[in-house]
Amino acid sequence: MDYQGDIIRPPSEAFSIILQVSVGCSHNRCTFCAAYRDRDKKFTIKSWKRIAADLDFAATYCSHQTTLFLADGDALAMEDTLFQELLRLIKVKLPWVRRVSTYATCQNIAQKTDQQLRVYKNLGLRRIYMGLETGHDATLQAICKGVDAQAMITAGKRVRAAGLFLSVTCLLGIAGVHNSIAHAQATAAVLNQMHPHQIAVLTLMLLPGTPLYRLARQGRFTLPDQVGLFQELHTLLLGLEDNRTQFYANHASNYFSLSGRLPKDKDSMIATIQAALEGSLSIKSEFQRAL
Repeated sequence: MDYQGDIIRPPSEAFSIILQVSVGCSHNRCTFCAAYRDRDKKFTIKSWKRIAADLDFAATYCSHQTTLFLADGDALAMEDTLFQELLRLIKVKLPWVRRVSTYATCQNIAQKTDQQLRVYKNLGLRRIYMGLETGHDATLQAICKGVDAQAMITAGKRVRAAGLFLSVTCLLGIAGVHNSIAHAQATAAVLNQMHPHQIAVLTLMLLPGTPLYRLARQGRFTLPDQVGLFQELHTLLLGLEDNRTQFYANHASNYFSLSGRLPKDKDSMIATIQAALEGSLSIKSEFQRAL
């Protein structure tokens, strides 16, 4: 398989075939993200010849893997006819694959019609991972997401309406110490309107080379301390209405693991956060955390 640069994938795609069809991220402006900043090439779609060759490789060596993830940052940036042809080729060459997934930016979802999204579902695309990060408009603007909360809600609803599984990522700490609780409340409000099938909560790690890291070094951004982050998580979870969804805060960046189904496990997860706030829960040391 041809992989260019570090390949980023969701934790739930750990055992998937990773097919890199694009290099980088078509947006690549988020101030907190270092995933693609060190690449000297602009966002590109890989050649059809290269993609086909990688599928031939997967057909020979990946017959026991039944899920496939399209890398890099947002394969949905591909032109519609090309993306449809890609999904058809996956069906032909890897007929045992039961689920194809991809990252997608809000902007790229907006560029697809409802009919196109439904066609992708019929051709095998099953899951879209979308980075909300926050529902707080001022923070979305500050971190250069390029969209507001309403655009995020609209994109998420359209993904669900097309019959696709929607997984949404949120970031603890992204609003800084001053807007921490407002960020958590606004994010819960957006998720309540979006109704994702899965919510994944990560904790911000300030990475060298990013604009947000430089702001922190200059004293213009302050990450909440552990108690502040736990209060943020508590506020977010408490604000979620009783919609049926999977809730995960078990990423390597988090100080402790939390997972369950809403609304069934809400009270027990809130109790776990309360234990962390009271200091009676074992938490990770800094060197144990990672992206």
